[in-house]
Amino acid sequence: MLSEINYLLFNSVMLVNFLACVVYLVFFFKQKEKLRKIARMILFGAGVLQSLYILSRYLIAGHTPITSQHEVVVFFAWSVTWAYLSFRWRYSVKNFGTFVSVLIFLLLIIAASVSRDFYPLPPALQSLWLPIHAGFAVMAYGFLALAFCGAVMYLLQERELKSKKFGFFFSRLPSLDALDQLNTHCLTTGFTLLTLGIITGSVWARQAWGTYWHWDPKETWSLITWFLYAAQIHQRFTLGWRGKRAAVMSIVGFCSVLFTLWGVSYLLGGMHSYAQ
Repeated sequence: MLSEINYLLFNSVMLVNFLACVVYLVFFFKQKEKLRKIARMILFGAGVLQSLYILSRYLIAGHTPITSQHEVVVFFAWSVTWAYLSFRWRYSVKNFGTFVSVLIFLLLIIAASVSRDFYPLPPALQSLWLPIHAGFAVMAYGFLALAFCGAVMYLLQERELKSKKFGFFFSRLPSLDALDQLNTHCLTTGFTLLTLGIITGSVWARQAWGTYWHWDPKETWSLITWFLYAAQIHQRFTLGWRGKRAAVMSIVGFCSVLFTLWGVSYLLGGMHSYAQ
C-alpha cells in the first residue's frame, strides 16, 4: 500500500512542479500579477507534496531517504523549493521564482530518470548523524542553488544594460543592486549551512571510523567547494568583490556543488558514492 502511495506521490510531485514551472514561465512573458500569485501557490503545494513523498520513502525504508541518487536529487529539489519559499517570505525579487521553478523541475527530471528502488542502509550509515549531516549539506546546496539562479539573472541583466538596448530581460529582471544583495544573502546562508555540514560529517567520521578526515573523493571535493565559497565571501567583504565577478564566482561554485553531488559518485567513487 505504501509503495503504491509512494509511486503516486512522485507522479504528483512531477505534475504539480511542471504546472508551477509553466505558470511561472507564462507570468514571465505576460507579467500579470495574478499569474505570479497562482504560480507561488502551486509551488507551495509542490513543496508539500515533495515533503510527503520524502516522508513516504522514510516510512518504507525505515531510515532517512538520502542514500541513493534518486533520493539525493529529490532532497536537493525539496531544499531548493523550501529555501526559495522561505526567502520569498522575507524578500521580494522580481521574477526570481521563474528561474528557481525551472531549476527545480530540471532536478526532478533527473530524479525521474534514475532508479527509484530502495537500497539497504550500509552499517556505516546507520546513525543519527545521517539526517543531521546530510540535512545541513543538502539545505546548503538549496541556498547555493538560489545564489546560482540570482547570478544567472545578474549576468542577463548586466548584458542588457551593457548593450544599452534594454530588450526582453531588462523590464523583467530586478536591478543589479537587488540581484547582488540576493547573491549575498543566499551565499552567506548557504556557506554557513555547508560549514555545519562539513563539521557534522567530520564528527560522524570520527565516531564511525576513528578519524575526522579520510580524504575520500567526496570529502575532498566538499572541501574544494567550501574553499571556493570561502574565497568568494572573503573577497566580497574585504576587497568588495561584487557585481559580475561575484556572479561568475557563484556559478563556478555551484558547478563544484554539482560535481560533488554527482560527478564524484560516477567518476571517482569512494565511501560516499550513492547507490544507483
